[in-house]
Amino acid sequence: MPYTRDERHALVETMRTVGPGAPTLCGDWTVRDLAAHLVLRERRLDATPGIMIPALSGHTARVQQSIAAQDWDALLGDVDSGPPLWSPFRLLDEQVNLAEMFVHHEDVRRAAADWSVRDLPSGMQDKLWTLASGIGRRSYRKAPVTVVLERPGRARTTVHSGGARAVTLRGEPSELLMHAFGREQARIEFDGAADDVAAVTRLDRGI
Repeated sequence: MPYTRDERHALVETMRTVGPGAPTLCGDWTVRDLAAHLVLRERRLDATPGIMIPALSGHTARVQQSIAAQDWDALLGDVDSGPPLWSPFRLLDEQVNLAEMFVHHEDVRRAAADWSVRDLPSGMQDKLWTLASGIGRRSYRKAPVTVVLERPGRARTTVHSGGARAVTLRGEPSELLMHAFGREQARIEFDGAADDVAAVTRLDRGI
């Protein structure tokens, strides 16, 4: 089932509802800034390296600002239509964009004080579990203890081996994914010694 496409459309509708000036969980970015980031990522391949490479970030920032300056409805239309035919993201949309669409949708939703956890289809949670398990290996790689992710009643996986002491992060895959992406607005439980839990939660988990 094309969960990425559905999540993309839901993200656009949420952006439209809250408006371009609403805050997000992405630092000082507004919803307009976040929409421009998504368009840049899929349509301006000359500027995408700067998302990850600091030395190239100046060009990326200038391109993103120019994209953000366009008409709001047109900007949302570009997000909603997805990658153009010539973009490599087009063929790999379901593989590479589900985490991007889900996390950024929640970045908009959870910036509001009254946010709540969505009830997601089990099939989508299965995909998010795979993503959380993979991304967790990067996010928790510097932990001084072993880190385990647990989906209650379903699965457990060790994403980092750091010795005999361990911290278990327990929750729905959607919540574990948010935490792995560095968001504190995630409904999860921690099992482990208090100092070890603190060490894990202090990690720079940004991707």
